[in-house]
Amino acid sequence: MALLDDDDLLRDRVLAPKLRQFGFEVTATGSAAELREVVSIGPPDIFLLDLGLPDGDGFEVARSLRAAVPRAGIIILTGRSDNVDRVRGLFEGADAYLTKPVEIDVLVATLYSVARRLEPAMAPAGHWALSPDEWFLLSPSGGRVMLSKSERLLLEAMIQHANQVVSREALIAVLTDDVDAFDPHRLDSMVHRLRRKVLAALGEPLPLNAAHGTGYVLET
Repeated sequence: MALLDDDDLLRDRVLAPKLRQFGFEVTATGSAAELREVVSIGPPDIFLLDLGLPDGDGFEVARSLRAAVPRAGIIILTGRSDNVDRVRGLFEGADAYLTKPVEIDVLVATLYSVARRLEPAMAPAGHWALSPDEWFLLSPSGGRVMLSKSERLLLEAMIQHANQVVSREALIAVLTDDVDAFDPHRLDSMVHRLRRKVLAALGEPLPLNAAHGTGYVLET
């Protein structure tokens, strides 16, 4: 995700760190020129844009991004609350228009909503996989389930070692930096909740099974 905001404090001390805590990979930029450099290297899936920029108009940036990267998600985050600006922002190509100050939970929920509307990725035939942004578990039948940060870490390790037993110790090390303080029962509870979550959302079981008390195996 690319973040464009010329307020250094808000961008680098508030928005970028908090979004990273939610698992987003954030490239922070402070000008339209910097953002253009990011897009030239490889356009992100989602753009979070301010309107007031030192070297351009945020509306024009949104319009040019929509033309250059038509499948991207674009969210405007600005201090302008006038309905005229809101309508223009959406007309220029934004998927959502939020005004500052914004609660981080509202911003994250909006980002998730826009991400869900992007063209869905498909799992390799016959296999469980993570979406390119790793926020969704993709089933072999084409279903997908949104994941928490811990669930992502767990499933990333299991998918990398599909059909192999991954020890409990290795999985705990993936989930925490303080292995000694981590209650092993938390791992079992997480797996139980994840399997129940996938079954409820997709109607098909996640083949993540215990292996004789030594660890877990994802059978694909």
